[in-house]
Amino acid sequence: MLVLNKQSGLLSVPGKHLEHADCLETRAMKTDPDALLVHRLDMETSGVFIMARTKQAQRHLGFQFEKRNAKKTYMAWVSGHVTAASGTVDLPLICDWPNRPKQMVDHERGKQAITDWTVLDRQIDKSGLKATRVKLTPQTGRSHQLRVHMLAMGHAILGDALYASPKEITAADRLQLHAETLTVMHPVKKEFITFTSPAPF
Repeated sequence: MLVLNKQSGLLSVPGKHLEHADCLETRAMKTDPDALLVHRLDMETSGVFIMARTKQAQRHLGFQFEKRNAKKTYMAWVSGHVTAASGTVDLPLICDWPNRPKQMVDHERGKQAITDWTVLDRQIDKSGLKATRVKLTPQTGRSHQLRVHMLAMGHAILGDALYASPKEITAADRLQLHAETLTVMHPVKKEFITFTSPAPF
């Protein structure tokens, strides 16, 4: 495996346009031509990212993500003060086609999406903006799941150019979402191993 620390603003895989050719996958293959994609992170999300170095490892790791055996935790700053100490968001998601790549809650056509959350800190900045630091543990891996679930709670992730209000976007210099830990079963040793990248915010 390759274990990487993805930066915010970098694509996981190449985009359709030439200006989006630079990505984590391309950079990894420059130093390790055998690097194989296993999963993705949104462009603005930073944190732990793994790639396989053999087809066998890719299949093994990919199966873990598909069957939800890979466990992830994220750190985020969201707008407002979340009153409860912890909870779970269980809201089905589907692509909002007229506004893609946005996703939306849809109880009729959406796919199941579940996120556990825990409050870690609450703060008020000099301008009076209230914010809450939360640990997010997704049970499913839908596109933009954490961002849409926090928005549905009424607490958009700060710096989220897709879902937050103008004031919430400018409250941070980047999306305040970071993949802090990733636990997978090692493809060869067959034992669980956790990789960690402390949140930079």
